[in-house]
Amino acid sequence: MQKRIYNKEALNKLIVVNKPMFMSSNSYLNRIKRKYKNKKAGFSGTLDPFAKGCLIVAFGQYSKLFQFFKKTPKTYRAVIWLGTVSESFDIENVTSIKEHSKLKTDDIKKELNNLQREIEYYPPKFSAKKIDGERAYKLAREGKEVELKKSTMKVFSTKFISYNHPFITFESSVSEGSYIRSLAQILLENLSSTGTLSYLNRLNEGEFFYQNEKDLNPLDYLDIKQINYKGEKSYFEQGKKILCEYLDEKEDGKYLVKFDDFFSIIEINNCEVKYILNKVMI
Repeated sequence: MQKRIYNKEALNKLIVVNKPMFMSSNSYLNRIKRKYKNKKAGFSGTLDPFAKGCLIVAFGQYSKLFQFFKKTPKTYRAVIWLGTVSESFDIENVTSIKEHSKLKTDDIKKELNNLQREIEYYPPKFSAKKIDGERAYKLAREGKEVELKKSTMKVFSTKFISYNHPFITFESSVSEGSYIRSLAQILLENLSSTGTLSYLNRLNEGEFFYQNEKDLNPLDYLDIKQINYKGEKSYFEQGKKILCEYLDEKEDGKYLVKFDDFFSIIEINNCEVKYILNKVMI
C-alpha cells in the first residue's frame, strides 16, 4: 500500500467545497484533507449529514480566520415532502408517510412571504446544539429527553420555486446559526400541514460560493477594518509590542494591519495593543 505523504508545513489555503448528501461535515473534511495532503484544516458552518452544498474549508493559518469572515446571510434551497413525519425534521428519521391533501400555491407563497422577519423557534432535537456539554443529536439518538431553549433566527428573504404535489421547493436567506428544518416546520404549521425536509442545499455562506474549489484570497472576505501602521515592519514580524501612537486608528476595536507578504489582526483597548493573530502569511 502506498503511503500518503502530508505537507510538513501547513499550507495556507482557503476554498469552498461542495459537501455531498449523507455524509457528515467532519467526514467530508477528512476526505478534503487527504485530497490536499494537509492535516491542518477546519471548516465553518456544520451541514447536517442529509444536507449538501457550500462548506468553507481553510488550511494552515487561514483556519484561524473563520470568526472574521463575511458568512452571513446563508442561502439554502429546500424541498418539503408533505405528509411525511420525521423526528429529526428530515428524511433520516422518518416515522410515517401519509397522503396529504393538495395545497393552494397562492397560500404557500403568502406564508413564505410572511416568514421574512425575526423568528423565535425551538432548534431540532437532532441538532449540534449542546445540552450540559453533550450534543443534542447524541442524546436524541440514545432515546434521552432533549429540551432545547428557544433561539432566534433572522429570515432576510424567501423565494418560492415550485410546488409539485407533494413537494414544495423554496429558497431562504437566513442569519448564522439558523435551522431550515425548523423554518420548514413553522411554514407547515402556518399552512396547517405536516411534512419534513427531503432535500437541503446550502447555496452560499455570505460571500462564499462553491467555485470548483478555487483558491480564494482571505483578504477579500474579511469583515474587519484595515488600518495603517507607521512604525517598523520588523515589530510585527517578531511579535514585538506595538504602540498605539504608530497606528492611524486609536478607538477600541479589532483591526487588520496588512503588509506585502503577511497580515495581522490586532485589538486596541484603552490604547493598549495586543495581537489576535500575528503574521498570517499571504
